Amino acid sequence: MSSTTVADGVVDRLVDWGVERVFGYAGDGVDPILAALRRQEVRIELVTARHEEMAAFMATGHAKYGGGVGVCLATQGPGAVHLLNGLYDAKLDRRPVVAIVGQVVTSALGSGYQQEVDLHTLFKDVCAQYLQVVSSPQALPHVLDDAFRTALATSSPVCVIVPHDVQQAEAPDEDEQGHGIVRSSTAYAHPRTVPDDAQLRAAADLLGAGERVAVLVGQGGAGAERQVRDVVERLGAGLTTSLLGKPLLDESLPYHCGVMGHLGTTASADLMSGCDTLLIVGSNDPWTEYYPAPGQARAVQIDVTARNIGTKFPVEAALPGDAASTLDALLPLLPERDGWRKDVEGFVATWHDVAERRVAQRTGRLNPQLVLSELSAQLPADAQVAVDVGSVTYWYARFLRLPSGVPAHLSSTLASMGSALPYGIAAKLLHPDRPVLALAGDGAMQMNGLSELITVAHRWHEWADPRFVVLVLNNGDLAEVSWEQREMEGDPRFPTSQTVPAFPYADYAKLLGLEGIRVEDPGQVREAWTTALLADRPVVVEAVVDRDTPLLPPRQPEEKVEQTLEAIGHERNGDQAGDLLREQHDDER
Repeated sequence: MSSTTVADGVVDRLVDWGVERVFGYAGDGVDPILAALRRQEVRIELVTARHEEMAAFMATGHAKYGGGVGVCLATQGPGAVHLLNGLYDAKLDRRPVVAIVGQVVTSALGSGYQQEVDLHTLFKDVCAQYLQVVSSPQALPHVLDDAFRTALATSSPVCVIVPHDVQQAEAPDEDEQGHGIVRSSTAYAHPRTVPDDAQLRAAADLLGAGERVAVLVGQGGAGAERQVRDVVERLGAGLTTSLLGKPLLDESLPYHCGVMGHLGTTASADLMSGCDTLLIVGSNDPWTEYYPAPGQARAVQIDVTARNIGTKFPVEAALPGDAASTLDALLPLLPERDGWRKDVEGFVATWHDVAERRVAQRTGRLNPQLVLSELSAQLPADAQVAVDVGSVTYWYARFLRLPSGVPAHLSSTLASMGSALPYGIAAKLLHPDRPVLALAGDGAMQMNGLSELITVAHRWHEWADPRFVVLVLNNGDLAEVSWEQREMEGDPRFPTSQTVPAFPYADYAKLLGLEGIRVEDPGQVREAWTTALLADRPVVVEAVVDRDTPLLPPRQPEEKVEQTLEAIGHERNGDQAGDLLREQHDDER
């Protein structure tokens, strides 16, 4: 490293690891690193968010959209605390992120100094795989190298803490050698892992004995799309995905039953309730009540992380390995047959009929299901999609059909509101020549999306393709929480808790120099998407939608529906929500 200070060494080492941008926010605890970034801004970019939490979400988004290890930067104290939520998103969705955090000078540690926080205690869970302090200039290279290697090897966030005085110290001689001096490099490669022959034969025998095979694919199936299709077709099986697995496979396939779980389809519910054998590929989906019933199905699971196997469903045959390589080795051992393909196609056809009726359902205000369904027909083949948490997640999971190769990401396991805008920004910076669609509700926008629209307004002139479309479902309600209270607790909606204050989202976009389109009528939806996707600048599409559109799981038992209706009956003006629920429940019968 040809550096003058440790801070310069930090930046040099990031460049050596192929890092092109760092997401962060300024603070005096990282002033020397900020100065080093300024000196190297031709080689590496600092992307400033409006809040450190958003910087961490951007780093996670960068990793999710294929940018490699995401890197975020924050000062000590409040800046470090703000990183936690975005880092937990990386931890729970298994993405590699390196957090670089400042700390007060070492001579003041333990004194109760201004902004002093016990950073080891703060980060010891979220960055449990690797958390280290650069306690001397000589420690810098190997600490950063170990951080990157660990993040990549474990698909998790890690943290490197650099005290202010260490950042300012003179960089060490890179040729120094001696006792206690650890020299390292940026060399790293992923291993290829395949189960042994006996494990493969046991799995093939189990799958071959099944008559009604279901295949559940999660994000770990990325790169194995062809192999998954081959196995499904060889066994005459049905296919469903986790929420994170949704973008991987073409949902127009006749045996694709859509997303599984609480926000899934009737076809996925029918598949899971009818199968006698289950193959899980790269999924650790937490919705355990939507797996086959106890004793119903035998199971095989493929996962590159062996400790994930059998954690959500009882598994008889474990296949620890890469999805693509493992399926390539498994396929020749499987029998070829029709299976229950006709039944599966019936499940899919039934769901398509149900979906069409829901999209056409008359609601008090604009039907949000229609808004997402109409986007399917116009979504560019090179788009990148970012999805927030809330009712929009349901409509995305059920009604947005992604073109093959279009990535879509969200905070799935942590399920944190406010992820769509920072994810979308990270995706756009990674691929500025591709359009971005960020889908959010009004609650998420008011939580932090409005602030990150300022970042969009600040950056969009630099993008080769200026299209950055933000959908805001404006229903004045935290609708997912309202429906959860009714369904899970049997309680009526609590307006004080769920009401989202009115805000002019489209007008706010115009105030920032962007475009804003307000949509209130079904006849305006298609034109709004067309206009937004042809615009010469970022656009906010504010869809004023109905909050009473039901957000319930597929194939709800009668007693759960009755409990939900009873809760709605205690609400003032709850008649429409009840009527829509009855109509949708009748559609599924």
